[in-house]
Amino acid sequence: MTQVQVLPHPDLCPQGAAFEARKGRTLLDALLDQGIAVEHACEKVCACATCHVHLRAGGDQVKPADEQEEDQLGAAWGLDAQSRLACCVRLSDAPLVVELPRHTRNHARER
Repeated sequence: MTQVQVLPHPDLCPQGAAFEARKGRTLLDALLDQGIAVEHACEKVCACATCHVHLRAGGDQVKPADEQEEDQLGAAWGLDAQSRLACCVRLSDAPLVVELPRHTRNHARER
């Protein structure tokens, strides 16, 4: 099992969250299972950047982004060196600390 900590987000997870998820699952599926409504406009096929997250700890212990993910990340709002697409991150044994961005590229949900 992988320990996942989600930092507080004013809309999606105001209190933050901590949970265990099965190794090998995507981070996006683990977040959705916990009721954290991360956007995923492309239905989890790495064709958009709406599930963009920041891996604040543990990101160096997951498989690096491939070329397709890197291409999509270029469209993410608030991109930084710890940015990943939650649909592409496979959970490993390493614990993760995840920060959800305030906005996404999905214009229908931007505020």
